[in-house]
Amino acid sequence: MDSIAKSTKEFESLFGKKTEHTFFSPGRVNLIGEHTDYNGGHVFPCAISLGTYGLVSKRTDQKIRMYSANFKEIGIIEFDLAALRYEEKHNWVNYPKGVIDTFSKHGFTITSGFDLFVYGTLPNGAGLSSSASLEVLMAVILNELFQFKIDMIEMVKMCQQTENQFIGMNCGIMDQFAVGMGKENCAIMLDCNTLKFRYSKIAMDGYKIVIGNTNKRRGLSDSKYNERRAECERALKDLQVKRAIGSLGELTEAEFEASKAVIEHAVDVKRARHAVYENQRTLNAVKALEENDLKQFGKLMNDSHVSLRDLYEVTGLELDTLAELAWEQKGVIGSRMTGAGFGGCTVSIVAEQDVDAFIENITPVYTKKIGYAPSFYVASIVNGTGKLK
Repeated sequence: MDSIAKSTKEFESLFGKKTEHTFFSPGRVNLIGEHTDYNGGHVFPCAISLGTYGLVSKRTDQKIRMYSANFKEIGIIEFDLAALRYEEKHNWVNYPKGVIDTFSKHGFTITSGFDLFVYGTLPNGAGLSSSASLEVLMAVILNELFQFKIDMIEMVKMCQQTENQFIGMNCGIMDQFAVGMGKENCAIMLDCNTLKFRYSKIAMDGYKIVIGNTNKRRGLSDSKYNERRAECERALKDLQVKRAIGSLGELTEAEFEASKAVIEHAVDVKRARHAVYENQRTLNAVKALEENDLKQFGKLMNDSHVSLRDLYEVTGLELDTLAELAWEQKGVIGSRMTGAGFGGCTVSIVAEQDVDAFIENITPVYTKKIGYAPSFYVASIVNGTGKLK
């Protein structure tokens, strides 16, 4: 039985009624352009075939009931439309609840409750945007159930606002944008400063995207993410004394080198250098890809990882081990950490015929060094969040 059929049966048995609609919201992987989004730079993510399924039926009262097949031990969480506040004990439900709250604050009246069953194929806490996948899923469900007719970019912005204000995670817009705006076989070249974007077709004939999960869990809110962001903001403030810029993403490498002396703290120089050079690397990588130069794209992916390791210091032993092992394997075009770092995943581009050997060679070496095994997922590039039926 496929997972949707199984989930449909579970929905009926849990909630005592039939599913009205089924939705799918992908995860995302960022091919290059890491920690550039909140620095006003460019990113190059794509939506992937791992993600979050949502099955839903409207109710006639004001109650909302939610259940996740991934958190069976938590059971059904129930709350009222009038009680949209963050509650620690509500765990994963705070993400969709926050989206409902944000919609309400933007003047979209949710007239009745609903029952929601969620089933995710994304590894939780792996840096593949399970939270953004869930947020955009909720936004699209609300838009459909209550016929709000909001366009996707507006929903993406509200989901980012949810993450920033309701959850308290000071993230940029990339994750929600990639999840909502994904397009099959394309990555998105996104300018995080202006939200200007274009789709870039990825000629992946003969190659696969392989995601390597370190299986080291990371909690973003309590990680050093906010610290890195503050260091970049401090560097920007120092640079603004000399240059009329609104973000680090506006600087070329040469402009940064000419101005960096005004940055007071040595550590801030390293962080800002990564942000500026990674932004330029992303522009160069997209150009390489559009010229079908996959080899140059892979080299820039590797350079990105080195910068994240040495300048931004967000990789750690697990991610470095996975990336460095990947670089040694036959058929690998490029490999780097993806996501915020401090655990989570790598993304590698691997020749199709070498994928099995890639996984078989890396697994025992990583396991011996780290003490537990990695997991691997071969993903395809899919469309953004939408209704299945």
